[in-house]
Amino acid sequence: MNTIEQRVNDIKEDLDFFEDELSKYEYIIDLGKKLEEFNESDKIPANIVHGCTSQVWLTHELKDGKLYFHGTSDAIIVKGLVYMILKIFSDSTVEELKEIDMDIVHELKLSDVITPNRQSGVIGMMKKIKEYALNA
Repeated sequence: MNTIEQRVNDIKEDLDFFEDELSKYEYIIDLGKKLEEFNESDKIPANIVHGCTSQVWLTHELKDGKLYFHGTSDAIIVKGLVYMILKIFSDSTVEELKEIDMDIVHELKLSDVITPNRQSGVIGMMKKIKEYALNA
């Protein structure tokens, strides 16, 4: 079973492959290019993630007891962060998401690569995901 912890470890291993911050930064930007197309009609205030320096939108759908997330940003580096967060938390049960520890993303050591403002945006995305889970 592919748990949230395993997905975090997979991304951490990918990031650890790069020896310097610039390479990690470029890798995160490349991840952002993999995001699925986001519906313009979903760019509404209810879907905005608070705490982000740039604009970030997150939506969700519940299928067969699991939540799936979609998102985007107006900043290229943040699109990569959105991709990572979606990869970690999508396809998880509501119960798994309700129980997630907000510190889990610290394991990725993003503080080496992104600014504190971007880090608070990542936390904002996680809070939004948890909010969706609690309301599901």
